[in-house]
Amino acid sequence: MLTVSFPAAAMGTNCYVVARERGSECVVVDPGIGVTDQLEHVLAELDLKPTAVLLTHGHLDHTFSVTPVCGGTIAAHIHEDDRYRLVDPYAQLGPQLRGMLEQSFGKAATWQEPEKVVSIHEGAPLELAGLTFGVTHAPGHTEGSVMFTIDDVPQGLDDATAASVTSTVVTGDVLFAGSIGRTDLIGGSAEAMQRSLRDKVLPLPDTSLVLPGHGPATTIARERATNPYLQGLTS
Repeated sequence: MLTVSFPAAAMGTNCYVVARERGSECVVVDPGIGVTDQLEHVLAELDLKPTAVLLTHGHLDHTFSVTPVCGGTIAAHIHEDDRYRLVDPYAQLGPQLRGMLEQSFGKAATWQEPEKVVSIHEGAPLELAGLTFGVTHAPGHTEGSVMFTIDDVPQGLDDATAASVTSTVVTGDVLFAGSIGRTDLIGGSAEAMQRSLRDKVLPLPDTSLVLPGHGPATTIARERATNPYLQGLTS
């Protein structure tokens, strides 16, 4: 599996491009703030054609570029409980953050919802770009936060990591290396996050490579052993 990641221009959000191989169709995950130029470069360099956008949740730092990336021809996929966030993602921001983003990246009035949006839910895998993406609903950071699982691993991993992983999970802001997503924003819930960590994250195989919404990649084995937010939980 070919996987490329790069950070957005703000908030360090990871944007992922996932494909079977060079010269094939691909899926773009979480196109955040200011990613369009870098994304165009990656697509051209690897001769990839995007066929879908997957959103781990509806926060603006993960969706800011979704409409230009979709371009009116491909669909954005988001969990049904976060679907409302694509109508006006600025509406869920606190006044300070909203003011900063509007000053730097454009007023709320410039937002345009993608023309094609597909509501997704747990238990309905997505067959896209020759890959199967499992959908795991893991609320807590937002109502509709999801993790995407793939029964494959990226090319180019170092030898030690490649020997220890057999699958991939894109966790968005559910799980980071050494941390988790915050639960104090609109739609967040500490109680729901605890349930998601216990019932959705802990059951994942230790051999899962974790591609988070922010920060470096990790593994479920490493997070199970060292992440303080997973300690004391039992699946």
